Amino acid sequence: MIRVNVHVSLTGSSAQREHRTDQTSGEIRAQDEACREIARSHGRSFYLASQLLSSEQRSAIHAVYAFCRIADDIVDHADASDPASAERELDAWKHQLVVPRNPVAIAFERARDQYGIPLEPALELIDGVRGDLRPRRYQTWSELAGYCHAVAGTVGLLTAPVLGCRDDAALRHADALGMAMQLTNIVRDVAEDAEAGRLYLPIDEIEAFGCDPESILAGTPAGDFPGLIRLQIGRARELYRIGLQGVPALDGNGRLATLAAARFYAGILTELERANCDPFRGRARVSTPRKLMHVPGLLVDFAQTFRNPWSGYGSPA
Repeated sequence: MIRVNVHVSLTGSSAQREHRTDQTSGEIRAQDEACREIARSHGRSFYLASQLLSSEQRSAIHAVYAFCRIADDIVDHADASDPASAERELDAWKHQLVVPRNPVAIAFERARDQYGIPLEPALELIDGVRGDLRPRRYQTWSELAGYCHAVAGTVGLLTAPVLGCRDDAALRHADALGMAMQLTNIVRDVAEDAEAGRLYLPIDEIEAFGCDPESILAGTPAGDFPGLIRLQIGRARELYRIGLQGVPALDGNGRLATLAAARFYAGILTELERANCDPFRGRARVSTPRKLMHVPGLLVDFAQTFRNPWSGYGSPA
């Protein structure tokens, strides 16, 4: 993990912003490189898909990813015995949206200015990941869906302007695609989360499949656990379907990159199915050769987005 010092003073802004508008090309390159390295090292599927964007879009997307990733890392690597310390670190990182001093935060501000990225989803994301400092259980899918929106649907809203979205009607699809990827993470990481004492599956559905939370947390799930995971896989695929309906609202580069990211990430669900829907058998990954196998279908999907242009209501998936 790349650790970044996010502790900042809470004073001053106009002079610092004036200074940032007069940055040297070397400073900008260093900021972009810091974001690129975080994206490259943490998000392999995301990073590979980002190579299909223009250089300016790619730098902005990496800045969005890096800003969100640092917020997530603050929580993931927090000391469980001292959540207040992580709370303060998150507050400091949130303040970087107001007074950016960190290279990643400055790059993110530059991306927001260039592409008109709204601030609200970034604030919502930070508040969303904050909830993981004191893990809770989600009784229903409706509750879990709210969490998925807060920590990942918001990422879809942040990236949509960079990918060429100019119609607010398409944003619900960007939200759904982010949620699909988060639910993919959840089913992939059941074992890892259980080791940390976390559970992100709806309690009512756990019980409906004859399972119980404690056996899952112990790594020995009872009942029809594969059936429970299949339900989540089906739900994630439906969210991908809804999300991809918004792809025609993007520009050409954005369409291709989004389709690639969705195909690569949804491949994790296929790998889970190959493991009999048992995430305790090992972390599901999509190898690079398997990702490359998606290229022909990706090109077909890309061409289809031009045959079914954006209508303002979503195109057939």
